[in-house]
Amino acid sequence: MNEPIDLARLRNEYQAVGLSRRDLPERPIELWRRWLADAQDCGIAEINAMIVSTVDVDGAPSSRTVLCKGADDSGFVFFTNYTSRKGRALGHEPRVSLLFPWHQISRQVTVSGTAVPVSRAESEAYFATRPRGAQLSAWASEQSQEIASRDDLERRVQQLDVEYGDRTIECPPHWGGYRVVPQAIEFWQGRGDRLHDRLRYVAATDGWSVQRLAP
Repeated sequence: MNEPIDLARLRNEYQAVGLSRRDLPERPIELWRRWLADAQDCGIAEINAMIVSTVDVDGAPSSRTVLCKGADDSGFVFFTNYTSRKGRALGHEPRVSLLFPWHQISRQVTVSGTAVPVSRAESEAYFATRPRGAQLSAWASEQSQEIASRDDLERRVQQLDVEYGDRTIECPPHWGGYRVVPQAIEFWQGRGDRLHDRLRYVAATDGWSVQRLAP
């Protein structure tokens, strides 16, 4: 049986290594994937969890945790109900902030960009891979709206389960994905004495420029 991973010790190792500008890849997605793999190797749960921050129509900020379901040079993808609070906020103000918090290894990645709806085909393709229960919930839940009780919600799910029977559950028209197209991606590496490493990629016409920020 393998010995449990000492996450405290790993944190100290990552703090000692730090983040050097000369070690940065040309494309930020490459470094993000390396750090994602490191988080997985350290046994961090839900390594693709990210905090999405938006601004409502009245200027009020709000944040919530969602799961990143795709990431490449074009951006970071997540799925939601378009009529939810975040969906309504993004319809008003598509500029958004993402945060990947990997505290156990003293790292975080912050993405600033613009949320753009993915194609209907992409939303439907991902929806088809979801568990049946999650598919039913997407139809049953009027996300972010007040409900009378959990019992009412569960009854609605059960009713839909009976109605669909053995039929394929289609993707709801009010449900789908967003791709956050990054304008800047900052990599934060914790270091001793609070002299943390902060390196930020900024989108340019010919690729990415890199800035080192004071901690």
